[in-house]
Amino acid sequence: MIDKVTAIQTVMRKLKALPPGHAIDLRTYKRNRSVVIARTGEDRFEVREKGFYEERYTVALAGMKKLLKTLLKREFPRSTKIRLYNLGPADPDAPLARKKL
Repeated sequence: MIDKVTAIQTVMRKLKALPPGHAIDLRTYKRNRSVVIARTGEDRFEVREKGFYEERYTVALAGMKKLLKTLLKREFPRSTKIRLYNLGPADPDAPLARKKL
């Protein structure tokens, strides 16, 4: 669990070290909304939003900070803590596992 106040800095640090083909998952405390970020190339990320909206974005690392700020405000409006999971090697097109993380 990470604080929402420092979430963007923590996620950006994790994304810089994330190998291609791996993904991370941001979830609310109740685990009912999520943002999955998968590294698809050297400087490309695919972001899947699942919650109030269901959207897909393809963005470079330079635009990730602005997108994260928007998504955290929209998907986690009243959260103070955010769950951060390292999914390891993950296919961005595969559905998320319904297991309790």
